[in-house]
Amino acid sequence: MTPALVVFDLDGTLLDTHADLVESLNHTIAALALQPVTYDDLTHLVGHGAKVMIERACTLQGHVLAPDALPQLLDRFITHYTENMPGHTAPYPGLVNAMDELKRQGYKLAICTNKLEGLGRTLLEKLQLTGYFDAITGGDTFAVRKPDALHLIGTIERARGDISRTVMIGDSVNDILVARNAGVPSIAVPFGYSDVPVETLEPTRVIHHFNELTPTLVDALIDDFAAGSVTRAATS
Repeated sequence: MTPALVVFDLDGTLLDTHADLVESLNHTIAALALQPVTYDDLTHLVGHGAKVMIERACTLQGHVLAPDALPQLLDRFITHYTENMPGHTAPYPGLVNAMDELKRQGYKLAICTNKLEGLGRTLLEKLQLTGYFDAITGGDTFAVRKPDALHLIGTIERARGDISRTVMIGDSVNDILVARNAGVPSIAVPFGYSDVPVETLEPTRVIHHFNELTPTLVDALIDDFAAGSVTRAATS
């Protein structure tokens, strides 16, 4: 039997990146003389990659962004973000232990994020986490990105996983929707950057700490989902 595959979102799921995202975004929009954004703004800005985050920050402050200004701003963001990695970013509590146990028991792990793949890979390398993952894909890896099912399906293929034995873990609507669109069970975490309670997104399961992410839970979700006995959130 093909080993089960656990696919993680990155920002707000695997890693707490909020401080560094805010710092780099504020550095970027300072070039437009805009006021800094705050952590409270972040939930409305993240989820679709740096380009959209910059656009949304400008919209939030009523600034009309000229189309030809975006490439330079994106370069400014990427340069600042990369030069300051890993900054304040760290794995969420219990994550590394959970991944260690999953790997010890033969499970595959992968990343499916809308962050630019290069930024995601560099950040994971700086945190010495790259070796955990059988595949890492970003918002520019394919022609589509989450919530398009093909982003997750492509990630599964790169990890040499089996879609019928895959679970998607995330903190936002894009993560839950991509799982639903691809036909795999989802786990939502409430400590990320969703602008609504994750339970309202109707994931298959909600966990509140990574010590709940066990091989037993993954197997049960896959089996129950295949049997049609779970379709929406069950809070542990």
